[in-house]
Amino acid sequence: MHRGLVHALAWTLATGAAVTLSWWGVHTVMSGTAYDPPLAVPLTTQPLSSSTHSAAAPSPEPAPDSPSPSSSASPSAAASSAKPPQKAAPPSPRPEEQQGDGGDPGKVKAYPVTGGRVVFDLGTTSAELVSATPDAGWQMQVWKQPYWIRVTFTKAGREMSVFCTWNGHPPLVETYEG
Repeated sequence: MHRGLVHALAWTLATGAAVTLSWWGVHTVMSGTAYDPPLAVPLTTQPLSSSTHSAAAPSPEPAPDSPSPSSSASPSAAASSAKPPQKAAPPSPRPEEQQGDGGDPGKVKAYPVTGGRVVFDLGTTSAELVSATPDAGWQMQVWKQPYWIRVTFTKAGREMSVFCTWNGHPPLVETYEG
């Protein structure tokens, strides 16, 4: 009886060690793949314009026009009024100005389809997948090649594919339901 318990304990410890080692190996390999959570990109319905930044600039600028008791206060007021526009000027680039592969200026566009949503960064000569999110109950698969990207959503025999191709032409996005 004692011998059987020792064998069972040894088997349990060996199995636990093997499962732990296998999980660690798979986790290490899978940590840098397409299964990482997609990055969120803010999408706006209207493009940002420089007028939004200039609208904020007039409020601090009237300070230099106001009378000041000393001439040294005026340069400090001018310096303080110059700082807010400088801070407001370098916000994150608009989606239309974000960079795609190889420094290609791109335009981030979302494609909501049956089964999920796909977001591409479309440049003039290439494209990049920003995110692909399946709807509840749908499965998703992504294929990336040098001149095309395919995202397929599947559920109960239904299949919806979004293709982005750019082989010798600007990126073109097409959807197919099968």
